[in-house]
Parts: sequence; C-alpha cells; structure tokens
Amino acid sequence: MQAEPQAVGDWLRGLQARIIETIERADGGRAVRDAWRKPPDEPLQGDGLTCILEGGDLFERAGCGFSHVRGPRLPPSATQHRPELAGAPFEAMGVSLVFHPRNPYVPTVHMNVRMIAALPGDADPVCWFGGGMDLTPYYGFEEDAVHFHRSCRDALAPFGEDKYLRFKAWCDEYFCLKHRGEQRGIGGIFFDDFSELGFEHSFGMLQAVGDAFLPAYMPIVERRRATPWGSRERDFQLYRRGRYVEFNLVWDRGTHFGLQSGGRTESILLSMPPQASWSYRREEAPDSAEARLYTDFLPRREWL
Repeated sequence: MQAEPQAVGDWLRGLQARIIETIERADGGRAVRDAWRKPPDEPLQGDGLTCILEGGDLFERAGCGFSHVRGPRLPPSATQHRPELAGAPFEAMGVSLVFHPRNPYVPTVHMNVRMIAALPGDADPVCWFGGGMDLTPYYGFEEDAVHFHRSCRDALAPFGEDKYLRFKAWCDEYFCLKHRGEQRGIGGIFFDDFSELGFEHSFGMLQAVGDAFLPAYMPIVERRRATPWGSRERDFQLYRRGRYVEFNLVWDRGTHFGLQSGGRTESILLSMPPQASWSYRREEAPDSAEARLYTDFLPRREWL
C-alpha cells in the first residue's frame, strides 16, 4: 500500500509546482509558499504546502494547495456513497486550486485532483480518486467555452469514449446552486469515488486531468487579460463572485470534507475570493453582456 500513495503524492507535488511556476510567470508576481504540519496532539495528522498569490497584476487571488492527511475515521462526506466504510481510518491527498483573476473578462477557474484510501481493519485498503476542473466566466465567450471543454474531452479520451460526456454531466449536476436553480459556471468535468479502471489506470486518468489543466486554462487567460474593463464590469464580477462563495460553503463536498475531518481551515478556504458582493433581486438590462451570461452560458448545454 505504501508505494502506491507515495507515487500519487510525488506526482501531486510536482503538479502543484508546475502550476504555481506557470502562474508566477504569467502574473509577474511571487506566490507565498506556506508549508504546514498538523500538531501531534490532533487526531488528524499530516502536512502540506499552500501556495497563494494575492494582489497581482493578473490574479487578484490565486491559491493552489497540496495536502496529505491521515485520520482515525472517514468523515460523513466521504462515505455517503460507501456506507460500508463508515468509521474506517483513512489517508487522503490532493491538489486543489481556485484562481480569481483581476480582469472581469478572464474567468475564474477551479481544479482538483485527489486520492482517498480507506484502511478498514484487516481488509485490503480501498482507494478511490476524484477531481476535475470547471470554468466560471463573468462574461461569456463561445470560443473559450469550446476550448475548455475540448481540452477536457481530449484528456479523457484514452480512458474510454464515455468518460467526457459522463463526467461533463456529473459536473453540470454537481456545480449547481440548488437553492437558486442556477449553474455556477459553464462546467467542465467532475468525477468522484472513481476506481473502476483499477489503481494504475484510474491514477493515469487522474494524471491526464491534472496535466490538461494549464493547456485548458492559460490560452483563455492570454486571450482575455488585456480586455479593457471598468466599474460596471467590476461590479458584476463581484456580484457573481458572491455565487461562488455560496456554492463553496453550502454545497461543496471538498469544503465539507476538510472541515468535518479537522483539516486546516486557512488552506480549505483558499478558494474564497478576496472580495465579493450581494444585491437584493438584482436584474440585468435586457440584451446586455451581463444578461447573456444567464441566457447563453449558465444554462446546461453541449459545447462540443
């Protein structure tokens, strides 16, 4: 068992390093690297590295964290689909990121790749993988949406023709603000509790998703980063960021897992935007770029 998590952990650390180095070059700023370790007297043990770039020219806040933790019992959010493992000791590791750009024409992005291993007594360990990536624009562009989804499809193609459509539908269902009946963004791919290809190929699929992130996102950043914007666009960006906060705190299983398992709060909440706003029953002008986000981009649709 130890060789398998070690290989996953080594790859995750390398992925985090590649992503942070790329955004530093794009932004021109320097991310803070905050290594941490859980105190020995806490039930949840482990360590990690939180990297965060704040106040940059390109990224207002870009956080990318790696964590590797071990605990005495799986939290409820991890066993709702595996009740037979409730209460088992566990090991979990992953890389999670959220980038909040300064320019409202550059979309927010989220990516997560992770492995959880349950250690049920004398039985063999049970490993499964999860993750994906999704795009949250404030101003929609068809070519950006198509590029992002095509990148997701191509990453999954070697692992079965069904994977992209299946994980896209899963993403659409997952990243939905059910209390508002509204999608968080234009989706992407999402999968969880995944082990059907066996350890080697399931891990290979996870690697393909993680490796596809930068080619999926950075061309969009470069295409939109110089677009002029003003107070109107900024106001709408902050308002839509409020929806992002709502989803992460109310619905996101990763946030719930981290908080329920006693994880490091500062790292768990690195996905929060530095600023957000809420308005009562706000309505956008008909046929405006803001209104088109709701009519043309947020409703679930096929992009390819």
